[in-house]
Amino acid sequence: MSKRVLIGGIGNVLLGDDAVGPYVLRLLESEYALGDDVEIADLGTPALDLTHRLAGLHAAILVDCVASDEHPSGTVLLYRKGDILRIEPAQRLDPHSPALSECLMTTEMLGASPEYLILVGVVGQCFDPGQTLTTAVEQAAASAVRAILVELQKLKIPCVKREPVLAPALWWCERFQNLSTGNG
Repeated sequence: MSKRVLIGGIGNVLLGDDAVGPYVLRLLESEYALGDDVEIADLGTPALDLTHRLAGLHAAILVDCVASDEHPSGTVLLYRKGDILRIEPAQRLDPHSPALSECLMTTEMLGASPEYLILVGVVGQCFDPGQTLTTAVEQAAASAVRAILVELQKLKIPCVKREPVLAPALWWCERFQNLSTGNG
């Protein structure tokens, strides 16, 4: 049976704030149990293969780091499906460049687009290799989780707070790994 809802984290965990998508997913799944028809997936840095992940879903909630000249680092911005479809696909520099608008347009053309799609974007600041999340982006993660919970509530997807909360599986960052194992 395929999942009706995808909650997907987009980003490279080795490039500072670009890791916010996977980071937010790990926080969400450590704090909440979700319904059986929800898939939580670290999507890495997808290219056009994202089309296959989106096709046929009822809903997709994606989390990614975004750029903004208008908002400070750590600001959480919400982009609905219509907002994304209005963005003209940019020239892709390599096969791994994110291509959300292209993939969404393709699923629309195929008649297989998610009925409901939102991108929870967190404005980033540092994308240097080997760096962890900046303080502003790390602090914004809780707001991103709350935004996801609001969207799940709109979709009538059950979310149950875990008691006790599990340690998030943050394998890519020694600092977080020590916290989750109780060694830090």
